[in-house]
Amino acid sequence: MKSHISVCICTYQRPHLLRELIKSIDVQVTEDLFTFNIIVVDNDKSQTAKEIIRSCRKEYRTEIGYVVEERQNISLARNKAIELARGDLIAFIDDDEIPDKLWLLTLYKAMEKYKADAVMGPVFPIYQVRPPKWVIEGKFFERPTYKTGPLKDWTKGRTGNLLIKKSLFDSTGIYFDSKFGKGGEDQDLTRRMMERGFIFIWCNEAVAHEIIPLDRWRLRNMIRKAFIRGKMSAQYPGSKFIMASKSIIAASAYSLSLPFLLLLGYALFIDYLVKISDHSGRIMAIILKSRI
Repeated sequence: MKSHISVCICTYQRPHLLRELIKSIDVQVTEDLFTFNIIVVDNDKSQTAKEIIRSCRKEYRTEIGYVVEERQNISLARNKAIELARGDLIAFIDDDEIPDKLWLLTLYKAMEKYKADAVMGPVFPIYQVRPPKWVIEGKFFERPTYKTGPLKDWTKGRTGNLLIKKSLFDSTGIYFDSKFGKGGEDQDLTRRMMERGFIFIWCNEAVAHEIIPLDRWRLRNMIRKAFIRGKMSAQYPGSKFIMASKSIIAASAYSLSLPFLLLLGYALFIDYLVKISDHSGRIMAIILKSRI
């Protein structure tokens, strides 16, 4: 029997980007090796994606499932998608991404070639408007890529471009942890799955692109996102004392360096300002938790 892939999209108030994503999935090449459907989990209780889904069902040939997860929590939304997935494979992609038309096929072939349990791929930025020079120089939206092959480090885990066997969830009872409701759920899941001995592969040829709007490089948004990312990272396993100590030392050193970094270039200055925010979020989360 052919494999069936449920392409799962968790969305929040991005109906127009969602339409473009569904359009790009509808034309995925399969070479008759697998079938696929789309599942959209609307993480907005106002159901802002509902009309777009209704329209896409009429316009595109791919079957599209739609459900609302009213609790605004990315982990709960992803778990809802897993619950609805009817394929033996699940592909996750974010609602602000556009995959190449060979995306699913490339992930599938990599999984078969390496006998893998999960395959991840790169996500490259596409800017809606031309960004300032410092954004390009700082590579703030350019995620790391790796050579195709086994992935050993759980901190490289992602769900923006992922193909994973549904049986991993069914057999282990491991799902996305709701305490990572604002991010970090992908790395946490990868860590727990790897600890069970499951094989994760990086496939650098399975490409998706992320749409970057102007708001993303507004400094307040970059700092806010880094602060939240730091708070979420404080929940990873390990000594909280050591985590906090390292972050206090790093944040202090970076703060003292800021005037000199500004002289060396604005991109470098912003890079370390974002790192300070990341460490500050981690420190704050650890302190608050220790007081409870």
